[in-house]
Amino acid sequence: MQPVQELRPITDWLPTTLKEVRKRGWEELDVILFSGDAYVDHPSFGCAVIGRIIESEGLKVAIVPQPNWKDSRDFTKLGRPRLFFGVTGGCMDPMVNHYTASKRRRSTDAYTPGGQSGFRPDYATSVYTQKLKELYPDVPVLIGGIEASLRRVTHYDYWKDELMPSILKTSGADMLVYGMGEQPLREVLTLLSKGVPFNRLDTIKQTAILKQGKIPKVKSWEDVEIGSHDSCLDDKLIYARNFKTIEQESNKTYARRILQKIGADTLVINPPFPTMSEDQMDASFDMPYTRMPHPKYKKRGVIPAYEMIRHSVNMHRGCFGGCSFCTISAHQGKFIASRSEESILKEVDQVTKMPDFKGYISDLGGPSANMYKLKGIDQSICDQCVSPSCIHPVICSNLDTNHQAMIDLLKKVDEHPEIKKAFIGSGIRYDLLTKSYNKNGDESMDEYLEQVVTRHISGRLKVAPEHTADETLKIMRKPSFRHFKEFKKKYDEINRKHDLNQPLIPYFISSHPGTGQEDMAELAAETKDLGFKLEQVQDFTPTPMTVATVIYYSGYHPYTLQKMETAIHADEKKDQNIFFFWHKRENHFKISKQLKEINRPDLEKRLLGVKNEQNTQQKEIPEWLKNRRKKKKRR
Repeated sequence: MQPVQELRPITDWLPTTLKEVRKRGWEELDVILFSGDAYVDHPSFGCAVIGRIIESEGLKVAIVPQPNWKDSRDFTKLGRPRLFFGVTGGCMDPMVNHYTASKRRRSTDAYTPGGQSGFRPDYATSVYTQKLKELYPDVPVLIGGIEASLRRVTHYDYWKDELMPSILKTSGADMLVYGMGEQPLREVLTLLSKGVPFNRLDTIKQTAILKQGKIPKVKSWEDVEIGSHDSCLDDKLIYARNFKTIEQESNKTYARRILQKIGADTLVINPPFPTMSEDQMDASFDMPYTRMPHPKYKKRGVIPAYEMIRHSVNMHRGCFGGCSFCTISAHQGKFIASRSEESILKEVDQVTKMPDFKGYISDLGGPSANMYKLKGIDQSICDQCVSPSCIHPVICSNLDTNHQAMIDLLKKVDEHPEIKKAFIGSGIRYDLLTKSYNKNGDESMDEYLEQVVTRHISGRLKVAPEHTADETLKIMRKPSFRHFKEFKKKYDEINRKHDLNQPLIPYFISSHPGTGQEDMAELAAETKDLGFKLEQVQDFTPTPMTVATVIYYSGYHPYTLQKMETAIHADEKKDQNIFFFWHKRENHFKISKQLKEINRPDLEKRLLGVKNEQNTQQKEIPEWLKNRRKKKKRR
C-alpha cells in the first residue's frame, strides 16, 4: 500500500507541472530535469538527489518525469530554463530495463506506477536530449545517470550488436557527468552562478565534453589518448586495449585526462573527483526528501522499485570487488564512500515515523552490505594503485577488513524502540568472512556473521559465488569456490547453534565469457552435491563498461589481450543454462546428450543418477507435441 500522501503539502515535492511552479511563486526556472523514471523523492532515486542539490544551492528547479517523447508538449510545458536542461534515462539503463538477456521485451517497468511498461523510450537519454535540442537549440543540455555514465566512451551495445560512439555524440548533449554526480554538479552550479558561460565549463572534474580543434593542456593534469572510435570499428583489439586504460583511470586517485577522436571531434573525459567524504555523503542523504512518490501517482498504482526500498536505508556507495560483469565500481567508484553513523541512525528514525511502518527495516546495506567503512590502511598506497579490485586475485594487505563499525551500527539500530527487525537484503561479500581467503581478517568477521545470521536475515541469505570453475572465476574476478564451501559450513553451524532454518541462496551466472558447457555441468554437479536446486540464476547480459562485455564483443581479454571464447548464439546460451535445471525431468534428455558429446559420463551419473538412466534414453519430445500438451493443460 502507498503511504497516505495527504499528510504532506504538495510543496514538499519539487514541482513537476506549471501549476506547481506557480504555486511556489516562481516565474522562471533555473534548471529543468527530465527523467525516464517516475518521480520518487527519495535518496535512492538519482533525479531526486540531483533536484535537491540544485534546490540547496538556492536555485529554482523542476522535474519532468517520464515525458511523452512522441510529441513536444511535455518538453515545452515548463518553458526555457535560465541555466540548462538536465537529462537522465533513470536508475537503470533503459535497455536493461526494457529487455531480457535473450532480448525479449519486458512486460513491466519497476520504475513506473503500476509497473506499466511503455512510459520511456529505448535509449531514453539520447531521445530526450535530441528532442530538447530540436526545440531549444541554444539551451545547454547536461546528461548524467547510469546510461550516460557507462556510455561516455566507445562502447558495445548488445541490443544493436554494434560499437557505439560516446553518448555525447549520439545525443547531441553539451556536457556529461559520469559517476555519482553530486560533486561535479555543485562545481557546475558554482561556476554558472559566478557568470562563467556554460561552454567554458571544460575543466570540471568528472565531466566529459566533445570539442573540435586542438585541445589545450591543463597544467595540473596529464593526458592519455586512447584508440579513436574509427580505429575501434576497424580493429577489435584496439577496442579491447582501450578498456584497460579507461578502467584504470576511472579508479585512480590521481587520474589522467582521457582523449579519444570521434571523427573530426575529440572526446575529452576529465579525471574523477576524489571519493566523497563522510560529510559530503551525509549532506547528500540528509536533504529534505519526503521519501515518497509524488502525489500525482496516487491513482496509478504502486511503483515497484519504490516498494522495494521504501523502508530501507543505504549506508554507503562503491565496491572494491571489481567483478568483471558488474558496473557498480565503474559508476559508483572502487573506493567506499560511507555515511556517518549519526546520519544513518537519523534516517532510520525517519523511516520509523512513516505512516505505514510496521517495525521492519527491509534493507540496511549497500552494494555489498559488509563493505561499510572498509578502506585502505595507508591511503598513500591506495592513491598509487591501479588495480581494479582490492580483493582479487587476493585481498590487498593494505585493506582494513575489520567489521566492528558494522556490528556496532547494527546493534544500535536493533536497540531502537520502534524497530522489531532490521534486515540485510542487499547481499554480502562472503569471501571477506572466510579465514581461508581473508588473511587480514580478525574475530570481528565471526562476530559480524553471527550478528547477521541471528538478527538480520529475513528467512534466507543471498550470496553470489557466481560460478564453481576456477578458470571462469578468475575471469570474473571472484575467489575460488572452495571459499564458498567454507562460508557455507560456517553459516550452517551458526544456524544449527541457534536452532534456525534459514536457507543460503547462491547466485550463479551462465554464458559468462570464458565458460563452456563442461564448466556449467561441473557447476551443476558441485551445487547438487551441496544440496542446492538452483532457482536464482542469470544469463550473462553484456552491458557497457565491463571487462566481460569487452571479451564478449572483441574476443580478447583487455588486460592480457589473449583470445577467449564465449557463448554468443541463443542455442549456445540455452545449452549452458539448462544445466542449472538438472532437477527438472524434461531436461534430462538434453543434458544426457550434451554430456555424452563431451565424453563426461561421470557428470551424467552425478547429475542424473542411476534412477534416471532409463529416462535419458527416451526420444526428445517434438515441439508440435509439446504445444499440443500445453493447449490441453490450458483447457
